[in-house]
Amino acid sequence: MTASLSFARRAILVMAAALTVAAGAAHARDEAPVVAAASDLQFALTEIAAAFDAETGMKVRLSFGSTGNFARQIREGAPFEMFMAADESFIADLNSDGFTRNAGDLYALGRVVIMAPNGSTLIPDEHLDNLASMLIAGQITRFAIANPNHAPYGMRAREALITKGIWENLQPVIVLGENVSQAAQFALSGNAEGGIIAYSLALAPEIGPRGSYALIPGDWHEPLRQRMALLGAAGPVAEAFYAYLKKPAARAIMERYGFVLPDGA
Repeated sequence: MTASLSFARRAILVMAAALTVAAGAAHARDEAPVVAAASDLQFALTEIAAAFDAETGMKVRLSFGSTGNFARQIREGAPFEMFMAADESFIADLNSDGFTRNAGDLYALGRVVIMAPNGSTLIPDEHLDNLASMLIAGQITRFAIANPNHAPYGMRAREALITKGIWENLQPVIVLGENVSQAAQFALSGNAEGGIIAYSLALAPEIGPRGSYALIPGDWHEPLRQRMALLGAAGPVAEAFYAYLKKPAARAIMERYGFVLPDGA
């Protein structure tokens, strides 16, 4: 009798464990897919995701950061279902190695601005003349950009500063953000005279009123051709969100944040 009861108890425990595992798997399937997105999209994509939810009832989870860091994480097995890069070369590399379903789609062209916080002695101008003058006078103590080693907006900021001819002299006072969103935080912290950040961030209501900015000429740096792609594990919700980004409602939000939309995208 005791053996029978023991066997029955073990059977019940095994069944309970199996049900727990099954419930966990079902929960994982029902979780909103994670979209890895370049940090210049922080405000625009948040609005788009909310509109997507309101229209379809489907949710996505947004993770913002440096394009280069996300590309590395994807190669290491990060559970993203979609990747929105600030530089299409990262998508091309991932696609050639089989991490994306295809070559993806160009979704926007980005721009960079020089921005200074309210009260700064730096006066932003499109050709960086005031920055250069203040640098010569020793009046720049900190100037923020995203890390050009892995952040496309940092790469373009460096190219613009090289075009102006002040990159080398600016080195001692450069403060690097892990991504362009963090660079914006540093530039507007009050501990820096300013920085070079994404136009889309400067246009955000949460950031724009905190300072002044000027759009840097697009031919001062390589184009910020921003591309998105579905990853191998993408499910139907990620697929629906990908398609939604090509619709007029999503495109209108992107335009409002200063992105140039490619024809036919």
